[in-house]
Amino acid sequence: QVQLVESGGGLVQAGGSLRLSCAASESIFSINAMGWYRQAPGKERELVAMITSGGSTNYAEFVKGRFTVSRGNARVYLQMSSLKPEDTATYLCNFRGLKRTRYSASSDYWGQGTQVTVSS
Repeated sequence: QVQLVESGGGLVQAGGSLRLSCAASESIFSINAMGWYRQAPGKERELVAMITSGGSTNYAEFVKGRFTVSRGNARVYLQMSSLKPEDTATYLCNFRGLKRTRYSASSDYWGQGTQVTVSS
């Protein structure tokens, strides 16, 4: 079973920056898209940013111009700048359409979440 391992969360002051990373626990054959969601207490999970295997990106309006999603080999990153207290949430990485081998069925995977807290 593939696991997604996240790192990089923490406590930062408003206006500061953080970089989140998420990597698959084993080598994989392909991934359609990778990205990040977030969930604050009492709120719905919401998309933050996604990047496809072709490099196309999609950002939520509330992070445009502040966050940048990028990818490596079975890894995805989220560079967060100009952080605001309202960005406080648990951030979860998501790999869509992952195939472990050429002949595997594709599946979606989630990381365990990493906490980002922005103080005012």
